[in-house]
Amino acid sequence: ILLSVPLVVVALVIQVSVLARLHLPGAVPDLLLLTVLGLAMVYGHVGGALIGFGAGLLADLAPPADHAAGRYALVLCVIGYLAGLVKPETGQIKSATGPMVVVVGAAIGSTLLYAGVGALVGDTAARHVGLTGLLFTAALYDLLLAPFVVPAVMILARRADNDPLAETNSAANSPDISSGWLSSGTGLRIGGQRGGLKLK
Repeated sequence: ILLSVPLVVVALVIQVSVLARLHLPGAVPDLLLLTVLGLAMVYGHVGGALIGFGAGLLADLAPPADHAAGRYALVLCVIGYLAGLVKPETGQIKSATGPMVVVVGAAIGSTLLYAGVGALVGDTAARHVGLTGLLFTAALYDLLLAPFVVPAVMILARRADNDPLAETNSAANSPDISSGWLSSGTGLRIGGQRGGLKLK
């Protein structure tokens, strides 16, 4: 999960210094959201929630922020948690359809959640801009960026040292000391070794 810190910082810097200055109609392309989605689909729901909260808090405190601190942290925490639930058991996604559906759902969900939290604290900026236009452009921009960002983030996260998928693969390749005990149910054969335990 340590890799998530530089990825989030780079995504935030690019979003604030480049994408926000493009002055595209409607929403700003959310590179930070796509980075959180990619990391959440590798690290799972707990890691996704933690990374989303940290990334959102960083975005809340970044200089051009014009909203209450913690608002985007809440949004990305929820989105990161939900995206982490989509992580497959094997850790590898076999089709691009699933992540693209997650991206569209996250773009729409984060915009609605952000507007909803804003309405609770008295910020009505989304009403003046037009929520329908924001939803459409947020989904469109994120969907156009997703094929380039999400797979790259997922590949980098999997290659990191603390990768859960790499630990699963290495555990599958090396004998597990509990496999004999679990399969026999007696506890007499631990790891299938005659001479005793074999530890890593």
